[in-house]
Amino acid sequence: MMQIGITGGTGTVGKRIAALLASKGYGVTILTRSPERTGNKGYQYALLDADNNRFDTTALAGLHAVIHLAGEPVAGKRWTTAQKDKIASSRIGGTRFLVDMLKAHAPSCKTFVGASAIGYYGPDSVPPKPFTETSPVHSDFLGTVCRQWEEEENRAAPAMRTVNIRIGIVLAPEAGAFREFAKPLGFGVMPILGSGKQVISWIHIDDLAQLFVKALEDATMAGVYNGVAPTPVNGTTMMRTIAAVKGGLAIPAPVPAFFLKIALGEMSIEILKSCTVSAEKTLRSGFSFRYPDLHSAVTQLLKG
Repeated sequence: MMQIGITGGTGTVGKRIAALLASKGYGVTILTRSPERTGNKGYQYALLDADNNRFDTTALAGLHAVIHLAGEPVAGKRWTTAQKDKIASSRIGGTRFLVDMLKAHAPSCKTFVGASAIGYYGPDSVPPKPFTETSPVHSDFLGTVCRQWEEEENRAAPAMRTVNIRIGIVLAPEAGAFREFAKPLGFGVMPILGSGKQVISWIHIDDLAQLFVKALEDATMAGVYNGVAPTPVNGTTMMRTIAAVKGGLAIPAPVPAFFLKIALGEMSIEILKSCTVSAEKTLRSGFSFRYPDLHSAVTQLLKG
């Protein structure tokens, strides 16, 4: 049985990927700072703690591939200097530690699939031209973090086939952006953030999990792929689609950009930024989206 290690395996995306791998007959090892906090009894749990230079040598030696998702949540807290340091160090230093340990202690590990983010790209140009995997990195905070994050992941090559997936806005029922979009609709309010014209490059969580597993299994995939659906939408369309599928009262409530800037600080840049990202290379790889359009994605998320 192939044994797959997952960092960030207890997060929203990691749980979906772990369950999908287990359903396909893979062994799953959750690499975590707290292996004693075991969850799913069908998985193995092993120590990997970059902050304190601790790891389970035996567990690493048994791995055939790794999916690397771990990192401080970008939208979890206000971007203070300390929080930005956590966001950066958890990805850059954490990835460096993981790759070093795999190269030293995991001789059977031949595939490394790492997360990145569409924060790599800057705001859309005027007129917008969809960002592709060869588009230049933006010089802002998230762009710089993503560039250094991917550089650390790519140190796994040539010892391992290495894939970087730049993840868009993940729509999942239990957490993240979708829950925040849908929550006010329960009170009959449909917030429109900023102008509502900013483009959101999104992906359904099930498609994202499937994409990571395809990258794991498909030996022809290497390098960067955008983890976004082929039909990005603007913010107003996002909210109107959720409201239409959910049904009931939905009174539009504009949320001015200046209010978001006061409430969220620097992080508001990402909320208000328009970022149109292409899925063309991902489609060319042979990947088939279960939810290629927003209506089908939202319908599944709300009604199962």
